[in-house]
Amino acid sequence: MQWAERTWTELPGDLQAVSAAAILPVGATEQHGPHLGCGMDFVLADALCRAAAKATGVPMLPTLPYGCSLGHSRRWPGTIALDPILTTQLVAAIGEGAYASGVRRLFIVNAHVTNAAPLRSALEILRARHDGLMVALVNTATLSERVREAHFADAADWHANDAESSLMLAIAPDLARPDRFADADDPDRTEGLVFAHPVNRTSLNGVTGRPSLATLEKGQHLFGWMVEDLCALIRKGVTETPPLSHGFDEPATIPTAREKS
Repeated sequence: MQWAERTWTELPGDLQAVSAAAILPVGATEQHGPHLGCGMDFVLADALCRAAAKATGVPMLPTLPYGCSLGHSRRWPGTIALDPILTTQLVAAIGEGAYASGVRRLFIVNAHVTNAAPLRSALEILRARHDGLMVALVNTATLSERVREAHFADAADWHANDAESSLMLAIAPDLARPDRFADADDPDRTEGLVFAHPVNRTSLNGVTGRPSLATLEKGQHLFGWMVEDLCALIRKGVTETPPLSHGFDEPATIPTAREKS
């Protein structure tokens, strides 16, 4: 169920069938150490959301391949970063277009950690502009406890680590250089720090974690979990309604004792 492959006469029916829901995958283009391609984040977002769209019938908007990657500095070639304000504005504009096309439930699926703040800002903008639009921000590495544990197993500030390297072996082997995995390990140096330092001040090669531990089997299992858990979240969101039905433009009233309970 790819938005870009549907005609304008087909999309209204597509949306009606899934309570006007749509998925927006967001990634990044940035260095991922000496052993993974720079497209890792958006390739993961695209593959994950394609699988979820197919399983749930919820249309998937085209994947955004750029994100807020300023923290990766210019020490290593490959990073093409948007600043947080531009990222916020871009995603909010995409949300506006989706709303105009009939979307009322938007799942923003983020596969790059430092997109989280700009994407949350875009959510706030869209929610304030459109009382009838519900927006969810889903970060792929923390979809569920089992997915989180797999990502954080070898580093708290992980990047291009065991989990990400295993995922690329499973879903995009052309992005992986297995012969470089063993020499790509670099420890997490962020424990106890007060400031959020850029990657060039915490890593020697752009990696944080142990890609030497990566295997195809790990990647297959992890990706399977991610698809399963994202689909469960989307299916739940397709049927969710707000706890209260009134909108922000309606005058406030003092609740009765029964309403409070």
